[in-house]
Amino acid sequence: MDVSVKSYQGTSAKKMLQAYRLMQTSRMLDKKMLVMLRQGKSYFHIGCMGHEAIQAASAFSLIPKRDWLFPYYRDQTLVLGLGMTPKECMLGFLARASDPSSGGRQLPMHYGDASLNIPTSSSSTGTQFLQAVGCAHASMREWRKTAKKNAKPDYAVTLVCAGDGTTSQGDFHEALNWAAREKLPIIFLIENNGYAISVPLRDQRPGAKVATLGKGYEGLRVIEVDGCNFAESLEAMGQAVSHARLGHGPVLVDASVVRLLPHSSSDDHQKYRPAKELEADKKRDPIELMHQFLLKQHFATKEELHKLDAEVVALVEESADFAEGQAIAARETATTYVLSDKPEPKLVEPQIDPSSSEVVLVDAINRALAEEMARDEKVLVFGQDVAGGKGGVFTATRYLTDKFGADRCFNAPLAESSIVGVAIGLAMRGFKPVPEIQFGDYIWTAMMQIRNELTTIRYRSNNMFSAPVVIRTPVGGYIHGGLCHSQNIEAVFAHFPGIKVALPSTALDAYGLLKSAIMGDDPVLFLEHKALYRQNFAKSKLPTGDDWLLPFGKGAVRRAGRDLTVVTYGAMVQRAIEAARQVEADDIDVEVIDLRTIRPYDFEMVASSVAKTSRVLVLYEDNRFLGFGAEIAAEIAEKCFASLDAPVMRLAGADVPIPYSWELEEEVLPQTKNIVEAIQRLASY
Repeated sequence: MDVSVKSYQGTSAKKMLQAYRLMQTSRMLDKKMLVMLRQGKSYFHIGCMGHEAIQAASAFSLIPKRDWLFPYYRDQTLVLGLGMTPKECMLGFLARASDPSSGGRQLPMHYGDASLNIPTSSSSTGTQFLQAVGCAHASMREWRKTAKKNAKPDYAVTLVCAGDGTTSQGDFHEALNWAAREKLPIIFLIENNGYAISVPLRDQRPGAKVATLGKGYEGLRVIEVDGCNFAESLEAMGQAVSHARLGHGPVLVDASVVRLLPHSSSDDHQKYRPAKELEADKKRDPIELMHQFLLKQHFATKEELHKLDAEVVALVEESADFAEGQAIAARETATTYVLSDKPEPKLVEPQIDPSSSEVVLVDAINRALAEEMARDEKVLVFGQDVAGGKGGVFTATRYLTDKFGADRCFNAPLAESSIVGVAIGLAMRGFKPVPEIQFGDYIWTAMMQIRNELTTIRYRSNNMFSAPVVIRTPVGGYIHGGLCHSQNIEAVFAHFPGIKVALPSTALDAYGLLKSAIMGDDPVLFLEHKALYRQNFAKSKLPTGDDWLLPFGKGAVRRAGRDLTVVTYGAMVQRAIEAARQVEADDIDVEVIDLRTIRPYDFEMVASSVAKTSRVLVLYEDNRFLGFGAEIAAEIAEKCFASLDAPVMRLAGADVPIPYSWELEEEVLPQTKNIVEAIQRLASY
């Protein structure tokens, strides 16, 4: 054990009584909420009972409004200790509009408060670890920016909490790895009650011990503590905070606690916990232990404690009455704050020097990144192989490290969830991360961070937090990349509210859209088609200045026509134009629309074209079934039916993985001849 204090002795009576009041407040809140649950006044509760001592000690060890907390759903005592009020906890429990955590948008006990440096939390276990690493990264950067030369570190500390079951998540280990690598000022507090809902710790990991997990990470300090003992917990957390604040690196605290309630109000722990075990846990009740000690040490009399308890009960009752009297959010607000209300930039023609040379798409990406990094020092580029002379496997970030330094363009561990999770934490601290996922095919290990975290942060926090991360990733086939280097992923991510998706077909569009994404306030998935990176037909002359932006949701008519509309994007645009040229011999005049962005997309342009031509072919590279083109086709059929003289037609990739053989690849991906045939069939309908 790495803690010297074995009992409550040495801790002042005043601090003990403060801690007891805090712990008892949380306990009485839990009890009152359970009563209100049975009364049908709310529908869910997840309790803190048994965790109060380590949480109170953690709150006492941090500096409120300077340090940062990433809590989990059982951290009621901790958030109270950092400044959240019983009224605010009750507002969250009753889903009132004035709930500071989410305005009633999330389940109770999902805490967040920008004024207290508590970022919005979600139900996804373990996602908070990597976000906390990003937050700690921001604290280190902010301190170094203002510190005097040779000053000793005095970092704001980030505390991230979770239960023992969450240590089985990969994000936990990725977070330990990144934090230890960077010596970040972060504390991982594992409130170890021995159960992940019904699964005991012995079934979670070998040796049934959390502390041993830290042995594989050089530079990570590990502390074990009795989390039911307030004084030992205070000593342990004091050591941990001091260690992190002074720049000695991260700390893992394994705090042994008890869970005195079922996992949640939806659980019955008597189904899986022996009665003897439950009785043994009651003997470790941190509030009862504190109560007994206060009496034994004459820090308080029975009468004084009875009076204190009565005051707490009255406070909780008052808080409940107050919260019940507050309004639930108005129905019309249910769809607000999915995205920022910041308007898109105006669509204007760029100023281009006619004598300038055309550049390929990948170089346009590089220029946009360089300009935005020069404009805003908080723009950070990181990912796999992005640093130095290599600049990524496609050289999109080449020379950015030389221009802006290794702290602005740097390599990350080869772990996609790490890259996105850390980016989220940085973004919530005001940085503008532009991480690269080396191939879209490998973004899936970051899916939890993207779907449940990145896309929901603004909405679930009721506009209190945002995370405008711009994720760049190469996608698409036609390069003989095989199954895992050819995927198209736009349809999956277009389905998620709260994120924008771009897939440009020209260097100019890529340049303008990327700058717009970086300067915007929303998360963006920026897709770069690998087959277009160096194609001559995707080359463009770029603007003479650095202030031109291309707004999202504005398509382009690449070829005007009167007989038939082809709606497409990405690598299909050039093939559609070529097919349109070929069918001119058949006296078919084709209009080609390039959407440029997937979410939002320019339906007005599509509808206008369909009204003119009365026939439409939706062309996309992805698998036909449930590809994004299916959504476009459905909207056209629903909203433009009166304009149609023929069924909406789709042409897309076959519903198979992309094979490596160039002959087989050509067979399953749309080719110009396939587009010509589809146009001819549709025109003759």
